[in-house]
Amino acid sequence: MRIGVVTFPGTLDDRDAARAVNRGGAEAIALWHADADLKNVDAVILPGGFSYGDYLRCGAISRFAPVMKLVIEAAHKGMPVLGICNGFQVLCESHLLPGALTRNSDLHFLCCDQQIEIVNNTTSWTSSFAAGEKITIPLKNGEGSFQCDDQTLIQLEDEGRIVARYVGDNPNGSRNLIAGITNSRGNVVGLMPHPEHAIDPLTGPTSQGLGFFTSILNAMVR
Repeated sequence: MRIGVVTFPGTLDDRDAARAVNRGGAEAIALWHADADLKNVDAVILPGGFSYGDYLRCGAISRFAPVMKLVIEAAHKGMPVLGICNGFQVLCESHLLPGALTRNSDLHFLCCDQQIEIVNNTTSWTSSFAAGEKITIPLKNGEGSFQCDDQTLIQLEDEGRIVARYVGDNPNGSRNLIAGITNSRGNVVGLMPHPEHAIDPLTGPTSQGLGFFTSILNAMVR
């Protein structure tokens, strides 16, 4: 299986994401923001970082990168897409996911090992987990507070589209402790914490993030 990892100017975690893809059993394919094709990949990851320096708004410029036109079209056709941190922001700016990621409630950048609960394990990126499973992976963001209007929040809750919630105190002020959401089809997932930094105990607090990268293999077999 070939999983594309997109690099925008300012992306930081593309190599970590590629390493996680390979560790999960797939082949990581490098995609550049200006690419005119997706190189026959089966899924796409938009990794974290500060694309285009986060000028204007986080993800607002990346949303118009040439490769994103192809990603958006593929996602609408069912291709699995995972956006991590800045990638989550890009997905919201692209309207593949609802809501927006705003400044943390305390207005400070945070970096910590964060416990989250996997709420929805039926998506393309979470099937390796048990529903209700709690895992610890790194969280690092300055604009990671998920916000949406009340109607959207009710819809996300009622349709089971909350993928993960923060456990314990709300680290960044996200509504309903939301750490990740999915689209109605379950192929597009946005996640603020970083599973690619927790794929083995040598380089992360745990290896519990690896499940996101093995889940996609299960999804493609089904």
